[in-house]
Amino acid sequence: MKLGFSIVIALAPYRNAEVLSSLKNLDYDKKKYEIIIIRGYNPSKNRNYGVKKAKGEIIYFLDDDAIVDKNILKIAENFFKKYKEIDIVGGPQLTPKDDKFFAKMFGAAIESFWCSYKMANRYKKGKLNLDANELSLTSANCFIKQGVFKKIKGFNARLWPGEDPEFFSRAKDNKFKIAYSPNLIIYHRRRSNLFSLLKQHYKYGNVRLKKEAINKKVVNPIMIIPSIFAVYLILLPFLLMFSKDFFFPIKLHIIIDILVGVYIALKKNLLYLPFLPFVFFFVHFSYGLGMLVSLFENRR
Repeated sequence: MKLGFSIVIALAPYRNAEVLSSLKNLDYDKKKYEIIIIRGYNPSKNRNYGVKKAKGEIIYFLDDDAIVDKNILKIAENFFKKYKEIDIVGGPQLTPKDDKFFAKMFGAAIESFWCSYKMANRYKKGKLNLDANELSLTSANCFIKQGVFKKIKGFNARLWPGEDPEFFSRAKDNKFKIAYSPNLIIYHRRRSNLFSLLKQHYKYGNVRLKKEAINKKVVNPIMIIPSIFAVYLILLPFLLMFSKDFFFPIKLHIIIDILVGVYIALKKNLLYLPFLPFVFFFVHFSYGLGMLVSLFENRR
């Protein structure tokens, strides 16, 4: 007889499974779930192998540094009972309340539309969406029916990061139903310094074209804007030789950075204000630069 849930955690050999601390407090029948930890350098392969070992009807993918609410399995169980047609559901990964100052500030930045576009729902409580897509979900907090996972043939081991949006996009192409539930909350540690945040977004940009090539899809034009911005910034010293008017786009970007920064700082913490405009500016540049570099990598 199958279990209700198999919790699959991909773990790099050099990391600790911090998530186990909160998983110990789950308010759910211990006979109805199992925890599977797979160590290795490729998260996609780890997750795929974990599912092969799983006995649960529902696979719950969690990141190793997540903090889980004790009732999350009950909430997921009730969700699948209510919405039987849904095959995959995920929820937001919020910034932990005990994160340090800069981590909390980065969390406030990436949950804004200006910084993350529609992916912002991954990092804040949005609205229930029974027709969600890869923009709303991540493998850090995602429930998938085991049969569906096997039909889609798991995560693409060639991708990381970017394996989860590719998987969700493939699921949609195969007519499986995906949902976003704001009630399926975990807390997820944010990057602790600007360099690691920018490195993370550089990787996101770097993998976007590869992901779309695998899915055989045209890139969303919105996703290309940061790469155009990056080209503009690189060429700006030469453009200014012809006309000072070329300085207008960067002025506009900075003005929006400041306005959004003020809005978020007033809502969250006024001490964020001096930093947020720089965070927005460099996150957009890093993402765009990553995409540009991938163009040259793909030509090799």
